[in-house]
Amino acid sequence: MDPSLRTSFTYPLTEAQQIMLMETLRGGNYRPIEVPYAQAAAETDSCRIILYQSGKCLIQGRAAQEFVTYVLEPKVLLQVGVGYEEMLNPQAYQPHMGIDESGKGDFFGPMVIAGAYADNSLVKAMLAMGVKDSKNISSDLRAQELARDIRKLLGKRFSIVLIGPQAYNRLYAQLRSVNSLLAWGHARAIENLLAQAPQCPRAISDQFGNQEQVKRALMRRGRGIELVQRHHAEADMAVAAASILARAAFLNTLVKLHKEYNLSFPKGASDQVKAAAEELVKKHGAQVLLKTAKCHFRTTDQVLEKLKLKRADIGREGLVKSKPSLFRRPSAKQHTTG
Repeated sequence: MDPSLRTSFTYPLTEAQQIMLMETLRGGNYRPIEVPYAQAAAETDSCRIILYQSGKCLIQGRAAQEFVTYVLEPKVLLQVGVGYEEMLNPQAYQPHMGIDESGKGDFFGPMVIAGAYADNSLVKAMLAMGVKDSKNISSDLRAQELARDIRKLLGKRFSIVLIGPQAYNRLYAQLRSVNSLLAWGHARAIENLLAQAPQCPRAISDQFGNQEQVKRALMRRGRGIELVQRHHAEADMAVAAASILARAAFLNTLVKLHKEYNLSFPKGASDQVKAAAEELVKKHGAQVLLKTAKCHFRTTDQVLEKLKLKRADIGREGLVKSKPSLFRRPSAKQHTTG
């Protein structure tokens, strides 16, 4: 089997599309099968098609991509996509790197910026592996498994910049801006990856701030690269791969913190995180936050207030707070890793 062929697809179907799919399955050479919660399900010798009651359609098997390309798209979706991605978006298959981060909205742990290189063959291999934006991956274990496979696929053509809590708090005290920290981290990831892929012409990342910040942070090696920032950049395979590498590195650091302190270090900035931070400070003192958390978060003030402590108890670098504008309700992306 061609390793570039995907073996699993999922589509949400409208009511009209569901009817067309059921008519297609009834009229073709498909064997009906029983599947829990399915309103229709059928199979061939090399493909299984399941239409769930929710309207979600799942296609799996060696011939899944063939079914999508030659049956589902022209007869049900009435659009062209799978099998024609390279023709529709040739730039996504040309050599470039993707940059993404994890841990930005998490109180505990580091902020990680990763870069991943991609070209025509690598993009096709990533598609076959099921690489996608880390926020859409079902579990931490799956993210770590995919990260392992991506590292094996890329060899040395990736980079990871891990800004641990101590370094993060020190840099934030100097820069007073998460976007400035991100720009510095993105520039380092680009520079490091260019050492392994010196002819790479473009670097793609999500839109997070002034692109000029990244340009200013680049050193000699990276000054000639084209920087592209765009919304929903994780749709690009290189950016999606970088998001998975960054998330896995972030998760591995939380595991190390758990082993070091024998306490839970939850993701995000929820009430569960605050409870864990209170327990951590009770056992190890307020200064432990400099080693384990991003101290400019409002979470720090909430934890200290609960324990009748002040920021001065953390230390000099713990005195710096987020700017008031950062106190607005964060987006879903800011509250999850990846």
